Amino acid sequence: MITGIQGIRLRRATAVAVTSGALLATGALTAAPAQAVTAPSIVAKGGYVMNNANSSTLYTKTADTKRSTGSTTKIMTAKVVLAQSNLNLDSKVTIKKIYSDYVVKNNASQAHLIVGDKVTVRQLLYGLMLPSGCDAAYALADKYGSGSTTSARVKSFIGKMNTAAKNLGLKNTHFDSFDGIGNGNNYSTPRDLTKIASSAMKNSTFRAIVKTKHYTAKTITKTGSTRTMHTWDNTNTLLSSYSGAIGVKTGSGPEAGACLVFAATRNGKTVIGTVLASTTYAQRATDATKLLNYGFAKLG
Repeated sequence: MITGIQGIRLRRATAVAVTSGALLATGALTAAPAQAVTAPSIVAKGGYVMNNANSSTLYTKTADTKRSTGSTTKIMTAKVVLAQSNLNLDSKVTIKKIYSDYVVKNNASQAHLIVGDKVTVRQLLYGLMLPSGCDAAYALADKYGSGSTTSARVKSFIGKMNTAAKNLGLKNTHFDSFDGIGNGNNYSTPRDLTKIASSAMKNSTFRAIVKTKHYTAKTITKTGSTRTMHTWDNTNTLLSSYSGAIGVKTGSGPEAGACLVFAATRNGKTVIGTVLASTTYAQRATDATKLLNYGFAKLG
């Protein structure tokens, strides 16, 4: 038996140990809070990032300022096509000279579609999203718009794009083109574009297309023979440079600057966002990388 001063000291030590254990068990003693994640500085004039799971905002920089969107417009082009009832991705579209003339006239990005070839809708979607083919966009708008003339069908298709934006509840988006070249009234915001992309990514075909780095299509020529098209390379460099990248679409233009709608998945969490009006193609990728890293850090 321990008595006297030794016993008092032991009883005190035991009491302290028991009390500390109880506090730890109940969480009354907590670790120091984790250091706050510092929001990055980006060169792009506008940026937005959200948690794709619940649409909660993770980052904003003039996220609701309307800006020219360049070819990120084609996300909505693809979304409208994929929303068509009874869509047949293997349906063939004959390439018209007007599509080729259009990209030449506007010095636009193209999938190098060949007049007279019969190209499937699936192939046109790859040509739309990987090399950012404005000729492919024209072909899809011509096929899925309503009307007796090409111009009427294109106008109808653009109307469907605006209806889709309205149905998503977007207040700061308007389309006046099927490809982003526009007539001065084609605009969106980082927040709105991110929401469009998030909606489009719910479609499995869209997801498969935008994460593809390279795609080669075999088409039927006007003489009935088979032609192997050029291999289309995805203009989204994040697919190669950022671990977990799954899309989405680049854009550029004199007014738009360098744009990028991006998404990545890590540890079961998906971050999706947009940068508009960055300075160069390399810089938009750097901006997006910073925002993805920040988004994942915020999600923990």
